[in-house]
Amino acid sequence: MKKGERASLPSVDRLLSSAGGRRLAELHGHTLAVEAVREVLAGQRARLAAEPGAQCADEATLLAACADSIEAQLRPSLRPVFNLSGTVLHTNLGRALLPDAAIAAAAAAMGRPVNLEYDVDGAARGERDSHVEGWLKRLTGAEAAVAVNNNAAAVYLVLHALARRKEVIVSRGELVEIGGSFRIPDIMASAGCKLREVGTTNRTHAKDFEGAIGKDTAAIMKVHTSNYTVQGFTATVPEQHLAAIARKHGLPLINDLGSGTLVNLEDFGLPHEPTPREAIANGADIVSFSGDKLLGGPQCGLIVGRADLVAKIRKNPMKRALRLDKSRLAALEVVLRLYASPERLAREVPTLRLLTRPQAEIRALAERVLPAIAKAVDGRAAARVVDCASQIGSGALPVDTLPSAGIALAPHGKRKSGAADALAALFRALPVPVIGRINEGELVLDLRCLEDEAGFVAQLARLAAPTRAP
Repeated sequence: MKKGERASLPSVDRLLSSAGGRRLAELHGHTLAVEAVREVLAGQRARLAAEPGAQCADEATLLAACADSIEAQLRPSLRPVFNLSGTVLHTNLGRALLPDAAIAAAAAAMGRPVNLEYDVDGAARGERDSHVEGWLKRLTGAEAAVAVNNNAAAVYLVLHALARRKEVIVSRGELVEIGGSFRIPDIMASAGCKLREVGTTNRTHAKDFEGAIGKDTAAIMKVHTSNYTVQGFTATVPEQHLAAIARKHGLPLINDLGSGTLVNLEDFGLPHEPTPREAIANGADIVSFSGDKLLGGPQCGLIVGRADLVAKIRKNPMKRALRLDKSRLAALEVVLRLYASPERLAREVPTLRLLTRPQAEIRALAERVLPAIAKAVDGRAAARVVDCASQIGSGALPVDTLPSAGIALAPHGKRKSGAADALAALFRALPVPVIGRINEGELVLDLRCLEDEAGFVAQLARLAAPTRAP
């Protein structure tokens, strides 16, 4: 690099004192502006040193690069996406969407002091679970309830409080593993319990449970196999029979429902999923389930059941480590309140609204957005409306699918393995990333979960597809 070229680089102070530099500092603060200017100038020095004869960029270009650098630093890591994957409760995309009223309640709780653990009437310390316990008791038929961070935490806390240093009997056919390599045997060991497996993978009988009960037995546990099914030559012990065995020996029956729902999904045209009310009616002493799956609320794990057992769970030292914060309690209270009017759920709870969306409605949406998508990918792919099948997701009803519709994008030319992946990457690079799925060499956009039609269509022009070669 020649001396003159080095000298042509403006100083940090010169750029910062320019009109553009002052605007950067006003918008983002002096510290970020200085860091960006130094970074950009260092990059220019390196370029000029590596490219003899190269010219330094003008001040306007340098300041634009500084603004881009700051914008990239400040861009949120957690940002909205369009979930067109075909999985409604997508764990990697945040599972359930909250009702507007629940979002407003959470925001209000975050923005000002609230009576989280304060009894306003008695001017004394309160219990944070009291804000949702009444609704959980009403909706499940339980005597008491506790809310924690998620259902894994709920299972851990129940085992730690009721069975630490003791044995818990579970059927081999229910030793589930869910996403993130979460396994029932592992969490049981972490809670300080000893797993006592009975039966076989496909067949477990009442005599297996009876024969395993001993002086070290603390509980019998039933785990809902929500993310797989065992079919064929099978046998399981009905919940009522398990409850009778547990009562006979003075043991609690723990039922982990996993996904959990507070209503009969068959009333909404969906496959049946066990409810906490059913589990308690069948004799379970403690039931745990998720709040951010079929229930359609915030991330949480809910524990309902016998008052004496719930009291013991609440007093466990780990409860404090696993408790919910005020914003999620505020949102959960609103969601539970909506269940008092089940006839309105399909309209007001996004999860149920999306799960019950008619295929004809989704196909009509696909027909409307097809021209905009076809124009955006012209030169790269052919677009057509297709029927497809959505899945519920998050381990709920794994073998059941929902008739849906969407757009299939077939890359032009030979369908090389990477062509659809490259197309999917373009959609993910949009300002609001679009998440689809690859199927047989095509990118499929399942529109079941698309409700912001205008926002989706508005950004498609940014795909900037090349003109088809003559």
